[in-house]
Amino acid sequence: MSGVIAAGSPETAVAGAAMLQKGGNAVDAVVAAAFVSFIAEIGVVHLGGSGVAHLYNPQTGNSLVYDFFSNMPGLNGTAPAEMDFSEVTIDFDATTQSFYLGRASVAVPGNIAGLCQMAADYGRLPLPTLLEPAIKLARSGLSIEPFQADTCKLLENLYTHTAGMRQIFLKDGRMIRAGEQLYIPHLADTLTQIAQEGPDAARNGRLAQAILADQQANGGLLTAADLETYQVRQVQSIRLPYHDYEILLPPPSSVGGVLTALTLKLLARFDVGQYRHGSAPHLRLLYEAMAATTRARHHWDQWSDEMPADKAVARFLSDEFVQIYDQEVRDSLNKRQPSPAIPETPSHNSTSHISVVDSDGLAVSLTNTAGESAGYVVPGTGYIPNNMLGEIDLHPQGFHARPAGQRIPTIMTPTIVLHKGQTRLVVGSGGSIRIRSAIFQVLSNLLDFGMSLKDAVNTARVHVEDGVLQCEAGYDAQAVDELEALGYPVNRWTKRSIYFGGAHSVSRTDDGRLVAAGDNRRGGAVATAVSH
Repeated sequence: MSGVIAAGSPETAVAGAAMLQKGGNAVDAVVAAAFVSFIAEIGVVHLGGSGVAHLYNPQTGNSLVYDFFSNMPGLNGTAPAEMDFSEVTIDFDATTQSFYLGRASVAVPGNIAGLCQMAADYGRLPLPTLLEPAIKLARSGLSIEPFQADTCKLLENLYTHTAGMRQIFLKDGRMIRAGEQLYIPHLADTLTQIAQEGPDAARNGRLAQAILADQQANGGLLTAADLETYQVRQVQSIRLPYHDYEILLPPPSSVGGVLTALTLKLLARFDVGQYRHGSAPHLRLLYEAMAATTRARHHWDQWSDEMPADKAVARFLSDEFVQIYDQEVRDSLNKRQPSPAIPETPSHNSTSHISVVDSDGLAVSLTNTAGESAGYVVPGTGYIPNNMLGEIDLHPQGFHARPAGQRIPTIMTPTIVLHKGQTRLVVGSGGSIRIRSAIFQVLSNLLDFGMSLKDAVNTARVHVEDGVLQCEAGYDAQAVDELEALGYPVNRWTKRSIYFGGAHSVSRTDDGRLVAAGDNRRGGAVATAVSH
């Protein structure tokens, strides 16, 4: 089968394309690519994390979201006398941010369960075949890519926290550098177990037993019941019109899907393409739409706690509710002054994305994260757990306050765009709260401004944070000056940055060709499979 894939590293993309060449479909490609990413993209994702995937089949018109994000741990368990939970501060140049790691930072992981279930439900190739590229890479090691090495260096305090991590990431007493060999002891054996046992490896197999033994001995919260009862959710997409297109977005646990939907419903009420891209009027509209979404978020947070998810989504995206913010946007544009902006708590920054479309039109959009990692390796496994319980933004009511078994919300937003029932765009992004601004700007660049996919993905982006318009290097200086003269707070970036996301994307052009574009902010790469 032929098809295209865009991902966060060459090895990830090539692994997915290889499955297409073997006769697999887009699901096979994304599963194989994801397992390789846990090695090749070790700066941002790990096997012990979780994800959200979005599927669309044009043959049937059906779409489906696989939600395998993390649950809170502790079912049928007792909190340890002393939890392994310690603070680490990371310097992001412009700011510092605290994270917590250790065994008590580990939420119930979903990667293995979710990827294996997708493969079983919709893939064509056997699981051992899908894991062959990852097992081979784990046995041989690989030359680490510059972006991944830079990210590991940024997270040095986490990636050198314990002896097991130092064995992987330190070379001659310093952090691994681009081009040096990365090798994770025991990981090949663990991946082989998964190939043989499927999701049972992480549910009650040898890997699960090793994870639990380590947790129980070292102040963790994960229990056997957490792993045994974890369920991958299959939920229906949020579907909404955008001019001549239909946008498919993930529902909760993805908060990002709901918020992106609101932004797009606002933008759909304007003729965005009438503006020159990057002009002051265009930037003002982007600012006001993003700021309005942030102001609306507190309603979502309240309603999602008070009512079932489907009712909260319907209320938040109702025409009556959207009209309130539409009027606010228009008032600000007419007055030529910025609307009120409020702070928004950031989300996990270490995230990666894979987009695939095969020659049958099957589309898969997968976003994955492990937080920043829990700072240790489960002994004898090469398995690096997540630190979802150690991210302040995910737990506004306090660490460990959510009840055991509850799904943790995420900003991850794997997205698919349709035109007349056919896949037009597959997109998603890493980048914390910038995920949704990256996605809707790529989407608008392609659909409203008619850019090529490469340009739509890699053109300079903006983001509103704490009322300030963050302008990535590459925007029109005169337009930014005009905006600032109207009272809009602006921060001009002198370089391109991973801050603005990593929207690796695939598109079907108007003449039916499949094209892919990696986001060069985050080491993006593409690969193509051609049927024989």
